[in-house]
Amino acid sequence: MNQNTITFSLGDDREREIRAILLQVYSALKEKGYNPINQIVGYLLSEDPTYITTHNNARNLIRRVDRDTLLQVLVKYYMTQE
Repeated sequence: MNQNTITFSLGDDREREIRAILLQVYSALKEKGYNPINQIVGYLLSEDPTYITTHNNARNLIRRVDRDTLLQVLVKYYMTQE
């Protein structure tokens, strides 16, 4: 078994794109009366797209981003906030 740590690197443009997608999904969920945080967390934990509304194409948008990549961007954003 390989004991080396694997590092990931995403370009700033891709991270901005992912953030824009998350904001659009958040907005669509809120417009439909859902709790956006709970719905996004449900999607992240299960990868079940039915947690995300089809309103404003939100479901298709979030499925453009690999779940692991999405989690990486979220953790990086959270950890770099002061």
